Parts: sequence; C-alpha cells; structure tokens
Amino acid sequence: MANTYRFIGNPTRRKDATEIVTGSSRFLNDIKLPDMFYGKVLRSPHPHALIKKVDKRKAQKLPGVKAILAWEDVPDWRGGTPRYTRVLDQKVRYVGDAVALVAATSEEIASEALHLIDVEYELLPAVFEMEEALKPGAPQLYNEFPGNVVTPGVPFFGPKNLKEVVMGDVEKGFEEADVITEGTFGYENMPNPLPPEPPGAIALWEEPNKVTLWVSNQASYMDSIILSHIIGRKVKVRTIGGPCGGSFGSKYMSWQIQCYVALLSKATGKPVKLVFTKEEHLAVFTMRPVSRMKARVGMKKDGTVTAISGRWLIDTGYYSMTTQSQVAVGCGEVQIMVRCPNWDLKPVIVCTNRNASGIVRGFGGQELKCILIPLLSLAMEKVGVDPFEFLKKNFVKPGDGYFWRDGIWYVYRGVDYTNAMDKGAELFGWKDKWKGWLKPTSVDGTKKRGVSVGVHGNADIGEDASEAYVRLHPDGTAMLFSCITEHGTGQRSNVVKMAAEVLQLPMEGVSVAPSDSLINPYEFGPAGSRGTYAIGGAVIAAAEAAKKKLFKLIAPKLQAAPEDLETVDGVIFVKGNPEKRIPWKAMGVDRTITGYGRFEPDYTLSNCMMTFVEVEVDTETGKVTLVRVVNTTDVGQIIDPPGLEGQLNGCLGSGGIDSAIFEETILDYSTGHILNANMVDYKWRTFPELPVIDNVVLETPFPSHRFHAVGVGEVATSPGPVAVLMAVSNAIGVWLHDYPVTPDRVLKALGKIGDMRKGGMR
Repeated sequence: MANTYRFIGNPTRRKDATEIVTGSSRFLNDIKLPDMFYGKVLRSPHPHALIKKVDKRKAQKLPGVKAILAWEDVPDWRGGTPRYTRVLDQKVRYVGDAVALVAATSEEIASEALHLIDVEYELLPAVFEMEEALKPGAPQLYNEFPGNVVTPGVPFFGPKNLKEVVMGDVEKGFEEADVITEGTFGYENMPNPLPPEPPGAIALWEEPNKVTLWVSNQASYMDSIILSHIIGRKVKVRTIGGPCGGSFGSKYMSWQIQCYVALLSKATGKPVKLVFTKEEHLAVFTMRPVSRMKARVGMKKDGTVTAISGRWLIDTGYYSMTTQSQVAVGCGEVQIMVRCPNWDLKPVIVCTNRNASGIVRGFGGQELKCILIPLLSLAMEKVGVDPFEFLKKNFVKPGDGYFWRDGIWYVYRGVDYTNAMDKGAELFGWKDKWKGWLKPTSVDGTKKRGVSVGVHGNADIGEDASEAYVRLHPDGTAMLFSCITEHGTGQRSNVVKMAAEVLQLPMEGVSVAPSDSLINPYEFGPAGSRGTYAIGGAVIAAAEAAKKKLFKLIAPKLQAAPEDLETVDGVIFVKGNPEKRIPWKAMGVDRTITGYGRFEPDYTLSNCMMTFVEVEVDTETGKVTLVRVVNTTDVGQIIDPPGLEGQLNGCLGSGGIDSAIFEETILDYSTGHILNANMVDYKWRTFPELPVIDNVVLETPFPSHRFHAVGVGEVATSPGPVAVLMAVSNAIGVWLHDYPVTPDRVLKALGKIGDMRKGGMR
C-alpha cells in the first residue's frame, strides 16, 4: 500500500540531530551547577557482612570534604519490591554494596577520602548459587525473605497480578502427548547492557521538603514517582531528564544513585553530582536476571504442545525491584509464543549475594524463552518437527487468548504474523539450509555451519498509561508536552512526527518540552516497545483534541461547521472550498489552545520478531562466528525508517545475540568478586566483526491508533540468543544447555576438554 502520509513512514531529520553531531548535547556529566560538589561511594569488599564501625575521622580532616554519610547518618529510606532494601544499611549483601557516601569539592578529593575511611566488618557466610540459597541452613540475606525466597507478585499490576502459569490439566495433557521430554536449561549469563553513558544523577535539595534531580534515564517522570515512594510523600520530588546515553532498560534501576545524591545534597545544602566510573558500572550496577528451568514437555507428532510443567528459578541477586515484574511479563509472553492448554509453570525468585538483577531488553520473556525453546526443541527432535514450522504454528493468532501480567485473560486482536515469518524464511533460505536437528548445513574441514530460528512477542506494547498535551500558538506552531526522554532511539522526534502529521505542520514547527516532571503530565516512559502505540496514542489524541478545539473556535469566522474544516501549514480552510481560508493567528494573539490526550493500557495486541541465524563453529578451537542474521516482523506502519533499521540492527550486543556468544560477566563464586569489570577483559563485539544483517518488515495495518502502527524496538534482541544456542547445537551435533557458547563450552560438549570453569567461577 502506497504511503500517503506527509511525515509518517518517511525519513526525517531528528530534532536533536545538530546537537548530537556537533557535540553540544548536554548529557548529565556536562551539567555544572554553581557551587556543585561531587559524590563518591565507599563499597564493600565482602559479599556478606555486618558493619561494626565506620571511622570517618581521618577522611573528615581532608580539605575539600563536605560530608560523609554512613548507615547511622541517614533516614530509613527503602526501595525494592517489597521495599525492604535500605539505601545505606548496616548489613552489606554483595561485593560493591554501598558502605558510606562522600561529598567533596572535586572527584579527586572525594576518591581520596574513600581511602581514609576505616570500616570494621563482621564477616557472614555468603551464597551465590540459587539451589544452595534455597537449602535449609543457607545464609539468609533478609529476615523478610525466609529461605531467600522473594515475595512474588507486583501490587502495581493489580489484585490478580500474574505469579505463575497454571491452567488446564497437565496430567491429562501428558497422556495425550506422543512424546514427553524433560531437561534443564539455563540462561544464567549476566551480560551488562553497557550503555555508553554510565549511570549518574545530580540533586539539589532546595527546601525542607523539596528536591530537584537531574537524571539520566529513559523514564525520568517515573523517577519522581519512585523516589516519592522511597523518600516519603511529604517531600516534593522534581526530576529533569536530558539526553540519556543509552539505557536498554537498565537505567530504570537508578533509584539508589539518585538517593545517594539527594542525601548528600540535603547534608551539604549544595547540589551534588555522582556519576559511576565504567568499572563501577560493570561491577556494581544491575544486570540481567539469572534464569534456569527444569521442566517436562508433552508434544504431538504434528507439533501441538499438550502440556508444560516445571520450576523456573530466577536469581534476583541481593535485592529485587523489577524481577517480579519480569516474571509476570515473561509468564504472559510465553503464552504468546506457544499455544498450550495445560500449564503448571512455577517461578521461584531467589536472593543471592551478587549484584541485583534488573531490567534489560527482553524483560522476562527473553529469560524464559531462552530456556523453554531449547526444551521444546528436544521434543521437536523426537517427532521430527521443523523449528520454523513449529514456531510459526504456535505463535499467537487472532482470536487466541492469554493471561497477561495483571492476571486477566485477553483475546488477541492483531494481525497474523504468518506472512511475515514466511517472508523472512524465504529471504534466509530456510528450506535449503535446514537439514534436520543436530545436523550441520555444511562442513569444511574443522568448520561446521548450523542454522536455527527464534521468536518473541510482547503485549506490553500497550502497557501502562501515557498522557500528553499539545499547545497550539497563533503563529502557526505547536508545542508538545510529553515527559519522554531521548535515550538513543529517536523517540522524541517520532512523537513530534505524529503530532506534525495530525496538525499538518512542518516538523520544525512542532517543538517538544524538556523532560521535566514539573511541567509535563504523567508518562511511564519508553519500555516494552510501548513508545509507538502507548506514548504515540496519547500524543495523537492530544493533537486531535487541540485541532478540534481550534476548528470549533474558527468555524464561525469561516461560516462553516467544525467538521468541514482542515488545516495545513498553519492555515485553516474549508475542505470543499480551499480558497476559503484563514491563518491560525485568527485565534487571537492573546490565546493559545491546548489539547489533552491519554492512553489507557491495552493488552490485546502483541508485536512479533522472528530471527534466523547462521553460525560457523570451528570444532578445533571451539570458536563460534555469527555469519548471518535475518530479522522479520510486521510493524503495521513504519514511523521512521532509519530509526527502525537501527533498532533491528540492535539485535546484537549484550541484550541480544551476543549474550549467547561471548558477552559475559565472570563472577568468582568463591569470593563474590566480578573478574572482568573493565573494557579489556569484558568481551564485546567491535564494528569490524559485524555479521550480515537483513531485515524483513511488513506493514499490515494494526487496529492500534490513527497510524495503525506498533513498536518492535524492545523485542529486536530477544529471539537471537536461543537461535544461536540451537544453531551451534545443530552445527556440532550435540545439545548445548547453557549460554554463552564460548570455546570452552563447545569443546567440552565435543568431548575434547574437561570442565575448565573451576574454582567457583561461572
């Protein structure tokens, strides 16, 4: 279908393009406030200990030190779900846990002060492995979490919030199966999302009950809400978000840093900035949850799944804030991926003495599907089912239903993705490349190639509420008020594009307000691919409401009904008589017109991403090379072609495919220390190592909003890791059960070496 839009679907210049290419964008570390101090954190070298004494005397004598705070100096602010984790506690629970905060006139002085603080610890036994943490007598991290099992559920999701997937009759389902397989698979790698800009914040505590924070996050408005709950409702929290140097979900977890600077600013009466070093970012910030499942699957010969039953263990690290949310969403997403009438999937969230788990692209569903699809593959092998045909058959179709994160049953009303999947398979050459389970597609000496495919879908494209205002000015311009932060995806430009399309104004005639919680309405923020449908829906509604008010005001001047009017480039005219026109300034120089829009959550739509991969494995060295990637999806309507291409090409990296190949955080399970918290030892892909990536994007109109579009950015990373694991298994002819498929794991699977990962390292 030909694109008839003026802006939508066409490449347009980003609103922040000039600032980015000239280096004038002011990221958090570029902000300098008058009389600003700098914060640093003293961190625990022990994974589990009680703090007996913090001696600050030597550090306090250092010229330039303005404040030193330990657990006994701060209020009982707590975060997490439930809110049991203190900002500063007498007990430390992982290597890197905060012990004391320092504010000084320079970063160098603050760092020097850390070395002058003496801390006396009482060491406690630590536990790093989920099964060990669940055993009777294991070290306990919290009195509130007996047995180290975290309270399930997310009250924010409603009274029925999804805690497990239990439906039908699994025993009957297994009786109906032609084959039953059982296995244990783990997606236990903890790659760091590695946004280029480390986490940080600036705070200015201006009045007894008022604090302003400059934040680096994709959801700056939500920071004000989270902090209001932690600090207390009596304190007015204002958050200002500037450009964010990447997040990939992770910076949603910045509440502790923000609390650190708020406490230091309150203590000093001055603004305080604290930005993590890259080593801190790698060593102490949140990472993807560890995920492991032992389960049984029943399947018929035609690929129909009759029953799934198992226990899903999730390691949340030393505390939980979003893990329950990830479990709830994952339990919903897995129903979208595989249609099965009989489920008994029981998640268990476990605390251990390592970094906290947090948000990474793929939010729960990636963690679960990366271990369930391999288990399903064992059954597919037994019945001889092609994985592409299986995933295509089992992905949600119009009229199918699922329980979503709120525990409510929804019926899917979107498009059938079968056509997009077939187009992707055709481009990849699936029929020619697929030779069967555990069979390589080609062999060249020690090098073997294998192929496989993964899929992901997410009904969170319609999650949570969004609000927006659009204000029209008599000079023929408009301003959009949406607390949406630019985090690298061009989303602020995209919502401007939507408003401009509704109002038929040049894009340069539509500005967007700063991401300031004081002036903007409620905004949950870009997450779960919700920017296009949810945020866009609110913006479209606001622009339409403003235009309706404008037409109602101008109609008498044109002697026409409001519904008979249209506007282009700041001029209003009668549709059937375009010569009858009047500029926006006819509204009066003393007037503006504001429209309000709100999006209410809708979980009846889902996006879809299918990824085909081809890998080459050197069976002599164990090296895995990613040769080719084909992503395929249907977006309803492309909003911004270059931005979409960038999102799909972002299927690589720590959030996606490369978490199955080499991106890995190495934790010493005997000491709790991360061994590769630097950019030399942490392995990641550079530009010369990029594989061939092809993207197939269909545009079948969705019943979403005016532009019939849905977002796909968040799910682009999700199908790749499991596709790589299966492709390597097919290349070498042996099932692999863990990520990443590093050379030692490949060679071990081939029986060429023993287990090299000894000494507690994982």
